[in-house]
Amino acid sequence: MKKRMLFIYNPKSGKGQIRGKLAEIVDIFVKGGCEVLVHPTQGAGDACRTVEEYQDQVDLVVCCGGDGTLDETAAGLLKSGAGLPLGYIPAGSTNDFANSLNIPRNMLQAAEDIMKGKHFACDVGDFNGRTFVYIAGFGLFTDVSYETDQNLKNILGHLAYLVEAGKRIFNVPTYRIKVDAGVKKLEGEYIFGMITNARSVGGIKNITGTGVELNDGLFEVTLIHPPRNPLELNGIIMNLLSPNENRSALIENFKTDRICIESEEKIAWTLDGESGGNHRLARISIRESALDLLIDTDRLRQGTEGKM
Repeated sequence: MKKRMLFIYNPKSGKGQIRGKLAEIVDIFVKGGCEVLVHPTQGAGDACRTVEEYQDQVDLVVCCGGDGTLDETAAGLLKSGAGLPLGYIPAGSTNDFANSLNIPRNMLQAAEDIMKGKHFACDVGDFNGRTFVYIAGFGLFTDVSYETDQNLKNILGHLAYLVEAGKRIFNVPTYRIKVDAGVKKLEGEYIFGMITNARSVGGIKNITGTGVELNDGLFEVTLIHPPRNPLELNGIIMNLLSPNENRSALIENFKTDRICIESEEKIAWTLDGESGGNHRLARISIRESALDLLIDTDRLRQGTEGKM
């Protein structure tokens, strides 16, 4: 008996590259024994709503798009509680989550991997009751992704993010926050913070450190104090780009399964590259093995071994 698949794709992601591959992707799924229901997203929130609408009519869900499309689809699955497996075909400008799992950028190969893939129970995050897949962040440049125009992303790719970031490099705000992560408690001024379950952020691999596992029940936390001069700023950048180097004293790094961040003023957060709203209090916890992914686990293992 054929399995029923809900295939959700964002027609605007990654220069709209899926348009030339859609028929071939669906053909791979059909040859793999699936009856495919195809749905192009119609705007923000549509992927989540579509999953909730069809979750009791299908056996698995596959999404194609950027990290935002993945975030919405995963949120719909977890909200519905259906426990359906999820396949992911990356088609965005950055695709951090796909890089972390060593999912191929070749869309047809990614589709093939889903059809022969094995189940991988992946951790996800909870941010004040809202699901995120791999990152919650605040501060320096974290809003660049969702404030950058989609058409500009499609034309310029990663350069579009640099154009947007360049507009504010000399106007960096600082935030005074209290951090409670159980055994770790901090208080001070910071320009940037990220709580991640990923090996790649902003297209930069290993920026969250080495030995990262996506199913160990732990976040990697990175908090950065404001530098006092260009030399300290350069030290921060070099440490982030070279995780094997000794960490700057201005960078706080640790692992935890939950964290509470409190500030006197509202802070703008981003979740998986999309706006997460403004909050004075952020309660963030991990949902261990909550997302059932269909991936090529051999490819994941090879990618992980290559990063050790």
